[in-house]
Amino acid sequence: MLWNNDASTKKITSTDKGQITEHYAEQYLTGLGLTLIDRNFHSRQGEIDLIMLEDDTYVFIEVKYRKNRLFGGAIAAIPVSKQQKIKHCVTFYLHQAGLNEYNTSCRIDVIVLQGDITQPQVTWLKNAF
Repeated sequence: MLWNNDASTKKITSTDKGQITEHYAEQYLTGLGLTLIDRNFHSRQGEIDLIMLEDDTYVFIEVKYRKNRLFGGAIAAIPVSKQQKIKHCVTFYLHQAGLNEYNTSCRIDVIVLQGDITQPQVTWLKNAF
């Protein structure tokens, strides 16, 4: 896929795809009533793509995009090691925000986007791991 950038054309990089799909997921979830708190939260343990609120529940969201379902699709691209990094990052976020991890309502969701990057098929897995 090419973007037209004035006089030149530029191939979409994986970073571009990540930004496009994270924005798409954010708009999708905002349209369903969630409120954005933060995006691309980094810690030494890893990164959380989106942090949103659904009512009084903190929702930590991993966004995955795949053009097709080859090799298991987007869901298969979140191995246990990645899940552990996200869980550690969630704990770090809660501590940094001054929230008690045992008394704060929260969950980890996955938004899977597949197909055409401009109009992907969306699958929302609540409480994915």
